[in-house]
Amino acid sequence: MTNKQINLGVLLYGPGAHMNSWKAPDVPADGSINLNHYVNITKKAEDAGFAFAFIADGLYIDEKSIPHFQNRFEPLTLLSALAMVTSKIGLVGTVSTTYSEPFNIARQFASLDKLSGGRAGWNVVTSPLEGSAENFNRGNHPEHSLRYEMAAEYVDVVQGLWDSWEDDAFVRDRETGQFSDFSKMHRLNHKGKFFKAQGPLNIQRSEQGQPVIFQAGASKTGRNFAAKYGEAIFTVSGPIEKAKAQYRELKQAAVEKGRRAEDLLIFPSLSPIIGPTEEAAERKYEEIKNLLSVEEALTFLSRYFDHFDFSGFPLDEPFPDIGDVGKNAFRSTTDEIKRTAKEENLTLREVAMRVATPKDPFFGSYEQVADRMIQWIDEEAADGFMLNLQVLDGQYDEFIHHVLPILEEKGYYNRAAGGGTLRDALGLPFKENRHQAKPSEVH
Repeated sequence: MTNKQINLGVLLYGPGAHMNSWKAPDVPADGSINLNHYVNITKKAEDAGFAFAFIADGLYIDEKSIPHFQNRFEPLTLLSALAMVTSKIGLVGTVSTTYSEPFNIARQFASLDKLSGGRAGWNVVTSPLEGSAENFNRGNHPEHSLRYEMAAEYVDVVQGLWDSWEDDAFVRDRETGQFSDFSKMHRLNHKGKFFKAQGPLNIQRSEQGQPVIFQAGASKTGRNFAAKYGEAIFTVSGPIEKAKAQYRELKQAAVEKGRRAEDLLIFPSLSPIIGPTEEAAERKYEEIKNLLSVEEALTFLSRYFDHFDFSGFPLDEPFPDIGDVGKNAFRSTTDEIKRTAKEENLTLREVAMRVATPKDPFFGSYEQVADRMIQWIDEEAADGFMLNLQVLDGQYDEFIHHVLPILEEKGYYNRAAGGGTLRDALGLPFKENRHQAKPSEVH
């Protein structure tokens, strides 16, 4: 029996996901705006056969924001630069549907998709931080469910604009002087509740038809959105039984919306802390924990609760009852933090340190982590993983040089399998133009 192949992406937060990763000695302190650093990490991923590199984003900062979030590249600009120095790896970026216009974003992603040869992906987000509203002329920050209602219409508009031109619409016949076949041009003429766009888009489709839609909403509303629109879904790793249940729920929800289960791929976060032995991994974890103080951990925790001030609560008493704080921000995350704190009777200090420096389920020796990844694939808890390292230092090289060879030896990974479009790499079908007859329909 052929083993299911593991797809991998790498999340690029500059120096890493940890709030103080910029302090680590083996990464550039200015990693969030260091193009050479991004090029180095991305090319290593491409050489190792990763399917995609992913750039996250946010639209609001203040004095309490993660330090390297206060000064970082805009995703589409950075991905366009990376497209010029890569040839196989997918290029995925975050853009908000709450604080941008569909026509502009459709054009920007179509441009990235075309200049990269069909390697673009869009991570659709609705912007959880309420402060984002202060940077845009759009009134108050919309409530959680309303943001997803807006996102649904937004994606419909963008995908409609991406199909403005059939794949053979641009004739470019110098003898006849015909550049475009306007019978194969389609205006969208959308006038909806939140957006309007006449079209057509002024760029053709790419080698993969349309960019791949990524999504990470974990709330009930977010999961419903993912089931309808998402093609690659990011989830938070945790106990495998919970991951398996979420995997089944998302696949079933997609089927209920008329899609195939295999057209929605699940990518849990993979934040391994590894070493040649479990003891070496433990030493690395302690190094990472020592990058921050408990005060900084409280600041990190507050980000999920819309920058709620925890400093007035006793550190070593049970996590405080703060009611519905955070319900209009990272709702699924804050619900999970409060639930876990209550079930395990955790103190505020314990919650803050755990959230700021999590000990991933993928912890231990190279062999242990590889075996756990295989278990998640075999037991249908994942289709692949998003590598999200606390610090993008030597652990990244260790993963590539020590964990991947174990996966290859056991038949679960092939670093030479890349190439083509992002859809090719992920095993997703070409996105047909809605206006164009498929070959089977032509008689």
